[in-house]
Amino acid sequence: MKKKASKKTTAKPAAQKASKQASNKMWGGHFDYGPSEIMVKINASIDFDKKLYKQDIAGSLAHCRMLGKQKIIKQPEAEKIIEGLKKIEQEIESGKFVFRQDLEDIHMNIENRLKEIIGDVAGKLHTGRSRNDQVALDFRLYVRDTITVVLKELGALRIALSKKALENTNTIMPGFTHLQVAQPITFAHHLNAYVEMILRDITRFEDCFERLNECPLGAAALAGTSYPIDRHMVAKELGFKAPTRNSLDTVSDRDFALEFMSCCNILAIHLSRFSEEIVIWCSQPFSFVKLSDKFTTGSSIMPQKRNPDAAELVRAKTGRILGDLTTLSVVMKGLPLAYSKDMQEDKEPTFDAAENIILCIKAVTGMVGDMQVNKDNMRKLAASGYSTATDIADWLVQNLGMAFRDAHHVTGRCVKIAEAKKCRLDELSLKDLQSIEKRITKDIFGVLSVENSVKSRRSFGGTSPEAKK
Repeated sequence: MKKKASKKTTAKPAAQKASKQASNKMWGGHFDYGPSEIMVKINASIDFDKKLYKQDIAGSLAHCRMLGKQKIIKQPEAEKIIEGLKKIEQEIESGKFVFRQDLEDIHMNIENRLKEIIGDVAGKLHTGRSRNDQVALDFRLYVRDTITVVLKELGALRIALSKKALENTNTIMPGFTHLQVAQPITFAHHLNAYVEMILRDITRFEDCFERLNECPLGAAALAGTSYPIDRHMVAKELGFKAPTRNSLDTVSDRDFALEFMSCCNILAIHLSRFSEEIVIWCSQPFSFVKLSDKFTTGSSIMPQKRNPDAAELVRAKTGRILGDLTTLSVVMKGLPLAYSKDMQEDKEPTFDAAENIILCIKAVTGMVGDMQVNKDNMRKLAASGYSTATDIADWLVQNLGMAFRDAHHVTGRCVKIAEAKKCRLDELSLKDLQSIEKRITKDIFGVLSVENSVKSRRSFGGTSPEAKK
């Protein structure tokens, strides 16, 4: 019995047909079919890089003007492209623009919409550039813009700290080492320590800005371009000091993002340390400062509680920012030159670090301005723990000519007597002190108050209000 010949069909499966129809517009000439659903999902970056629309449009406007000036495209075409780009920017800002995942990224979403508005001439915008140098430009512009915001917010924090310090020039508090009462200082001196940290942070971000301020556009995919472009013109229009000098490095460089996040990480550590102190100062055993309802939360079952949650969250976000830096470091560590798709993973951690560091700066600035200082509690604890012991040793050196190590030993014995009597050092009698060192006179009591201890620290950078800073 003869088998029926199977009917051959020349029709391709529906899914294959659909896939072919969806072949990517950027490289469809070489590919027969479009990507799988999972490939579309893992490859697309529009969900996060749409944040770069302003930078992308600014770069395209500058590039287009240069193409027109260099007669690479006709001037009427350049004007038409510029008009279309400005319309797209308005659409995005008004919320009318529809971002499409199948178009992968912000660059293709804008280019596709430009074609819908002005027709095929939109394709001429990409002359003399690649998505590699385009994204490098957008990303640099974003980091540069963010640094400007960070510097502004750091300036506000510095002012808030300095203002609070001026209000507390004579407020005595304990200085700590190992979180043990060490020597009395002023609250102003403590706050100004953070001013110094913030000043260093400011210079770090300024240095980062200076290094990244070179224009990548024109490096093209990796080797430059054969078109007679004017990279200096584009760099000047976008506010860069110059174009980048090596096209291969240009498209593969993410040092600027790593450096930016390194600066964010150090700053976050500073903010976290200050936040930790606020948490301690707000606790009942200390009660050095009080935060209002603006920067605290309550408890769901303990109505008496006022939790310094803003400070705690700043403290926690430091780990998140460090994680962002680690993420990009690991992404970049094994990449050969030049561009690899791995580098698409550079933006999310940078965006996250940027948003969170700005939020943290604002939160700390708000807490500094909001805090009410309990001067009495600060002074009371400053006088505890034998905090003026070093002043006894210094007096013995300066007035009796003792070697400091010998004076240190004598002072330790004085502290031991005070501990036995359960009193402060300034409550010891002259007889008590002379039982240890007979040459001690009543003048020693002049250095044993916390106020006099603070005033005596006049060395450059010391805690005394009279010290040079």
